[in-house]
Amino acid sequence: MARPVVLVTRKLPPAVEARATRDYDARLNPDDRIYTADALLAAAAGADAMLICTSEKITADLVGRLPASIKVISTFSVGYEHIDIAACRARDIVAANTPGAMTEATANIAMLLMLGAARRGYEAQQMVRRGEWKGWTSTMLLGVDFSGKRLGIFGMGRIGQAVAQRARGFGLTIHYHNRRRLPAGEEQGAIFHDNLDSLLAVSDILSINAPSSPETRHILNAAAIARLPDGAIVVNTARGDMVEDAALIAALTCGKLRAAGLDVFAGEPNLDPAYLALPNAYLLPHLGSATIETRDRMGFMALDNIDAVLAGRPAPHPL
Repeated sequence: MARPVVLVTRKLPPAVEARATRDYDARLNPDDRIYTADALLAAAAGADAMLICTSEKITADLVGRLPASIKVISTFSVGYEHIDIAACRARDIVAANTPGAMTEATANIAMLLMLGAARRGYEAQQMVRRGEWKGWTSTMLLGVDFSGKRLGIFGMGRIGQAVAQRARGFGLTIHYHNRRRLPAGEEQGAIFHDNLDSLLAVSDILSINAPSSPETRHILNAAAIARLPDGAIVVNTARGDMVEDAALIAALTCGKLRAAGLDVFAGEPNLDPAYLALPNAYLLPHLGSATIETRDRMGFMALDNIDAVLAGRPAPHPL
């Protein structure tokens, strides 16, 4: 019997591709090229499933043009704003994701960004690498301590809670705003704010960990930044479109904000070039889930979804 055909739209970790090739007639993308919509449709011809990434925009128009053979679209991500879920349901195509796969790795990157921003990590690296370090002085590249500071977490889901767990070890007091308050046992002493303005006012450090949505686009704009304490630090490991770049750049330039640690950007990889000139911007190229273990786990979960649907079972992680 012919094996089911799975279209894998991007080059994935070797262990993930090995499993896909073992179990399916896998159409891989060894050159890791980005598919146009038309190329994606052509590649999907006759396929039973698609394993996609956030680079593929599964719009309603594209879903309507997919071959009838497609039964499941499984994304190699937790976020799913790139998939029109309603259009998939209308076509009886199961859409699924990989929730929880990247929680620990992304929380670790959030802490790296906090530390790098607070302790002027980019400037220090540049000083050493350019040969500008002339020896110790008592006032060289002074940063700020975490102990006694207040960390505001916008979005207290899996990743937000993992950030809070780590931050407590650094002596930070945890405040958060979420769509709903956590049960007391999950709060672990964190202070709930029922509106974002209240959270901003007490956030010496603000960590953005909420999902991207039309409601959260540019949630950190000039008005929101003005509500932060002077000298606050902003960290974003969620999605770049949640930050209004011009407002954040202006606040970093004028000194309203001490620093920012950013792993995600609007329009990435084409981030606003003004960030590159800011010594107080600690920048990473979307590394939140970039560990071997995490990326393998994401791929295996995405394949678990495909395995289940093609075997006539519910996907373990449907959207």
